[in-house]
Amino acid sequence: MPSTQPPQKKPEPCSFVIFGVTGDLAHRLVIPALYNLAASDLLPDRLCVVGVTRKAMSNEALRDSLMKGLRQFATRPVEDATAKRLLECVTCIAADPGEPASFDFMRKRLDELEAARNTGGNRLFYLATPPDGFAPIPRELGRTGMLRQEGGAWRRLVIEKPFGTDLASAKALNAELLAIIDEHQIYRIDHYLGKETVQNILVLRFANGMFEPIWNRNHIDHVQITVDEKLDVGHRGGFYDSTGALRDMVPNHLFQLLSLVAMEPPIRFDAHSVRAEKADVLAAIQPQSESEALQNSVRGQYRAGRIDNTEVGDYSSTRDVRPGSTTETYAALKLSIDNWRWAGVPFYLRTGKALGVKRTELAIKFKQAPFAMFSCTPVETLAQNYLVIGVAPTEGIALQFNTKVPGPSIRIDGVEMKFRYKDYFQAEPSTGYETLIYDCMIGDNILFQRADSVEAGWKAVQPFLDAWRKAGANGLLPYRAGSEGPTEANALLARDGRSWRKLG
Repeated sequence: MPSTQPPQKKPEPCSFVIFGVTGDLAHRLVIPALYNLAASDLLPDRLCVVGVTRKAMSNEALRDSLMKGLRQFATRPVEDATAKRLLECVTCIAADPGEPASFDFMRKRLDELEAARNTGGNRLFYLATPPDGFAPIPRELGRTGMLRQEGGAWRRLVIEKPFGTDLASAKALNAELLAIIDEHQIYRIDHYLGKETVQNILVLRFANGMFEPIWNRNHIDHVQITVDEKLDVGHRGGFYDSTGALRDMVPNHLFQLLSLVAMEPPIRFDAHSVRAEKADVLAAIQPQSESEALQNSVRGQYRAGRIDNTEVGDYSSTRDVRPGSTTETYAALKLSIDNWRWAGVPFYLRTGKALGVKRTELAIKFKQAPFAMFSCTPVETLAQNYLVIGVAPTEGIALQFNTKVPGPSIRIDGVEMKFRYKDYFQAEPSTGYETLIYDCMIGDNILFQRADSVEAGWKAVQPFLDAWRKAGANGLLPYRAGSEGPTEANALLARDGRSWRKLG
């Protein structure tokens, strides 16, 4: 079916400055996303790509490295002409926040490149670095004036997750950044929001008159948000052991999904209105005491097992994991939202590593209809009414409902209607970063977290962090790699008379 939507506009000329350009994130996601934008003719006509390294590197060496990574990680066939056109824009500049003079040189060199390419002084700084660079790099960019907006040119700063490690650190980082640049210049990126199905939650809810009237506590029994991963920790033992499943996934990925499902309708579809409603719903998550947090959560750590045909060892045996580590690789939470729409509706969240199935989905469970007129049909055999929004690995929407089985008698069975993106839209495979980078370039921050939203998310999980830290190994449950996680997670719902949707 041909699209009836107007073509997307091209971004204004700009410099795209990547800190950490030699790292895994830049090679695996950022450069392939830029290539896909180039292939779709959605990059500025005048573009200057600057790769910032700690040690000096020739332009040719950096371009060769990026081309090698592009061929390895591209989501579509690489056309040499398009790749060459993109990579010939790449210039390498060495700068280290530990050596302030290097940023003075960078400012001078950037001015020269922008003048040569006629980019108009627009700059997008992308921090594809470890979190320890999130404050020092903007500090130097601010000191040298590279973030200052003047003469009609814009300056924007993109920051990857994790944004802080707890509420205190997130507040401190926000305070430092906002002393340097304005909130509207900061783009806190979460690649989950680059996924088509996640963005479609807003359209599903607010562009269809059938859903909004029943999207409330009168009709919805509960909500389940699941982000399960088959991958184990792998070679990231050091990072993961200082982070854990809760910090790594809940305040960002899962809370972004929660906020889109639970937010109030914005007064208009613009960044300020949408982000305000998302922040409000996160702020409405009911605070829990540490004892309540222990009662309303399950945490686990994987033990040796088999995932598909691969043997996986104990988490504790992973390289760079501390002996006797109590870091969780699985977390399940029960949360409540204190507002008129969601009062009394529990939100169940779960995420984990080394599980049997890779799956990201939101399942909205509607209240059960009275079945008195079908008393001959056992209630337990009836299908539950779920609206399931699949994010990965299958992008789509499914609706489960009951219908009559053909025949002379009244027999009821559950059926499912499914919509899959790949069946309807002929979209090219993507990294998930294309939309986000494009939005950064055009100045649309509707898909990016605001400072108050970040802090509200950390405030909601802080009681769990504190309670788990104090509990230590007490309550840390083992589960076999390749399983569904700790069996005790079932009790989190069972005591409310509910159950998780089956994996698979």
